[in-house]
Amino acid sequence: MASLPAVTPSRYEQLGVRIQKIINSPTAQRSRAALIFRLDSESPEDWETLLEEISENDNVTLAHRDDGGVQIFWTVPKED
Repeated sequence: MASLPAVTPSRYEQLGVRIQKIINSPTAQRSRAALIFRLDSESPEDWETLLEEISENDNVTLAHRDDGGVQIFWTVPKED
């Protein structure tokens, strides 16, 4: 049986994976905050789309900084 060719993730998917790693890091999880920056190699359109998707989540706040970074803050709702 032939193996399937490896599918290269899109640039947007690669961006999402990179940001997910930052958000899921132990330091970010403890502080419930993460600071992200767009890399020069990443598309501004992809970046804006990702930020829109992040901001649509409940309990998430984005703060745009003067240096181009975006600070993400989140709260974890208490269980009923």
